[in-house]
Amino acid sequence: MSRIGKLPVEIPNGVTVTVTPDNVVTVKGPKGQLTKAMHKDITIAVNNNEVVVTRPSDDKNHRALHGLTRALVHNMVNGVTAGFEKNLELIGVGYRAQVQGKKLVMNLGYSHPVEINAVEGITFETPAPNKVVVKGIDKELVGQIAANIRTWRKPEPYKGKGIKYDNEVIRRKEGKTGKK
Repeated sequence: MSRIGKLPVEIPNGVTVTVTPDNVVTVKGPKGQLTKAMHKDITIAVNNNEVVVTRPSDDKNHRALHGLTRALVHNMVNGVTAGFEKNLELIGVGYRAQVQGKKLVMNLGYSHPVEINAVEGITFETPAPNKVVVKGIDKELVGQIAANIRTWRKPEPYKGKGIKYDNEVIRRKEGKTGKK
């Protein structure tokens, strides 16, 4: 039995979970609504404030889908109640970010400012000029937008300049030494 898949997902007050016969899960909560189509082989049932995910057999594919489906439903429930956020840090001389309307505008050492438009359901915050917070209810979308921002200037190992996640550790390298 999957250690993750066998755990029921608790539904907090104010959240409704509906499952259609073709395994489309809809979760509505105080922060919004999320809908996702799950694999047809996995059975999803809503029983008195819990979502229970079961699999038809011990086939390798079904075992993998069991834990995945439970985790996806759990992330949907967490998203509509608490939401998700990714914190990014800009490290480098002159690297800064600011929010203009729904756009994130960053100066990253290019000849032009980098502008990133907020997708539906995503908001940007800049608590400091060198910090960016990406917030939303869809965990997958928040992570993807944060990764897209990071690709503009990945952290380099010599000086550590670039855009990094706040909990990321950059392994530093020693620079060249002159010949003696």
